[in-house]
Amino acid sequence: MKLSNVEKTLGYKFKSPKLLERALTHRSWAHENLPGESEENVRAAENESFEFVGDSVLGLVIAEELFSKNPTLSEGDLSLMKHRLVSTSTLAKIAATLKLGEAIRMSRGEEKTGGRKKSAILADTLEAVIAAVFFDSGYLGARAFVTRILADDLQLATPQSSLDYKTLLQETLQSRKQAAPTYSIVRTEGQPHERTFFVEASWGAGKAQGTGSSIKSAEMMAASEALKALEGQKAEFPERSS
Repeated sequence: MKLSNVEKTLGYKFKSPKLLERALTHRSWAHENLPGESEENVRAAENESFEFVGDSVLGLVIAEELFSKNPTLSEGDLSLMKHRLVSTSTLAKIAATLKLGEAIRMSRGEEKTGGRKKSAILADTLEAVIAAVFFDSGYLGARAFVTRILADDLQLATPQSSLDYKTLLQETLQSRKQAAPTYSIVRTEGQPHERTFFVEASWGAGKAQGTGSSIKSAEMMAASEALKALEGQKAEFPERSS
């Protein structure tokens, strides 16, 4: 797909089209088409570092929008709404609507394995495009772009729409390229008709616990606590999230 056609679909005209070209370049294309180049030159051609910047810009825009529309909500509710809006599934859905999959430059091998429809690649590419808009026109331009392409999702965002903590946790870990969490019952207390379940959620090097009157509710609380831990970890040790 020509860059001019991508710009029409995005609804944004780049002053520097090269930024868009790099945002649409998957690392597999760079490795396949730049043989013999140094690792630095390969990195300068593909979009992974753009993804990192785009993730940060997206997070700031969403945080600003959610706070301005819901100034009395708790930090926890705002965080859960933000998790949903910047999740891999949400970004992949928007990227598909914008037909980014057709425009990504990727290797023949990646394309043969269905790369153009992979949620992670679509979401990462959208983040890279957000970075390209940011570099091209600054924060205000990027903010206008993000709020436009996420307008429907922002309008529907409520704390109640983001209460599936287990799904949110899985999407958050997936966006950080980590394995899905596992849940295990640590112990139970009480009589059979009045049980309290203690469940532990484990992921990578992290763990969080939750309690509830059913296994499902205990798992939900454990996932909620895990999300809080990951949010604090991200603030202390900045890393790419989607």
